Amino acid sequence: MTATQGGSPAQASPVVAQVAYHDGEFMPLERALLPVTTQALQYGTGVFEGIRAYAQDDGSLAIFRAHDHYRRLLRSSRTLRIDPGRSVEELCELTAELLRRIGTTEDTYIRPLAYKRALLPGQKPGVSLSGVSDALSLNAFRMGSYTDPAGIRCTISSWRRPTSDTLPVRAKVTGGYVNNALAVDEARAAGCDDAILLNSRGQVAEASTSNVFAVIGGRLVTPPVTADLLEGITRDTVVTLAADLLQTETDFRDMGRDELAGAEEVFLTGTGTEIVPVTELAGRPVAEGTPGSLTTALMRAYQDVVRGREPNYRHWLHHVHA
Repeated sequence: MTATQGGSPAQASPVVAQVAYHDGEFMPLERALLPVTTQALQYGTGVFEGIRAYAQDDGSLAIFRAHDHYRRLLRSSRTLRIDPGRSVEELCELTAELLRRIGTTEDTYIRPLAYKRALLPGQKPGVSLSGVSDALSLNAFRMGSYTDPAGIRCTISSWRRPTSDTLPVRAKVTGGYVNNALAVDEARAAGCDDAILLNSRGQVAEASTSNVFAVIGGRLVTPPVTADLLEGITRDTVVTLAADLLQTETDFRDMGRDELAGAEEVFLTGTGTEIVPVTELAGRPVAEGTPGSLTTALMRAYQDVVRGREPNYRHWLHHVHA
């Protein structure tokens, strides 16, 4: 037992086993290692997902939109000629088993990674997607909400989002995240929390690892997929919840940086960030500099859905049975 600040006893958090799935088996996390010759490390030829499992009000754990995440992982894998060797259903159950072995019922972040590993016998060295073996690894760790519900500060990055004829931006390719890392580094050096990137046409694309929404003229707006963005699963969740629960339809259209700066509300969506208000953009407050009413309502609705409190969306939850 541990003591709370008030001096009353509280139950200590359970010890969590550090387990990963790697090389076709579950093993201690410290054994899940790769050689420096790994092709994905050399050339960025891997794809991944970020998935959350949420503690339910009954004490159980459920993976949010696991099937949708793994469908996207397999689509991304096909782009790089990677065969993870598992179906969507098998990947969902593999993840549930990993969480059972880890032994937590707390909010957890899951990272599946499918990647090119090593040249097959007889293949010449070099950059290639054919003639290279494929591999799959999964790890997970406890992680609650890490963004500030009171809002974050964003900058407009000087780095541009790559075009879809330069990089497969609608796939979660590991090598492409150099662009995101540079944008975040620039933003944090300027004292901001995140960066919003424009595309090659100067229109809003997405944030470093999140999609962008705005309320403009009372309407909910987000850039279309033709703006060179990744179609986020949380993005789709927000569009659905806004329509179903708040009777608010979403306009999918291009936004310029000036239009975004003049919006009534701005917020970001992503598996890691969930839904987070942007209260300052490029050194200026967004509207009054506080989270807007629609953003706040969507944040509440999202938490109700992922915790299993909304019966109409329980099909989005993949329960981890003990």
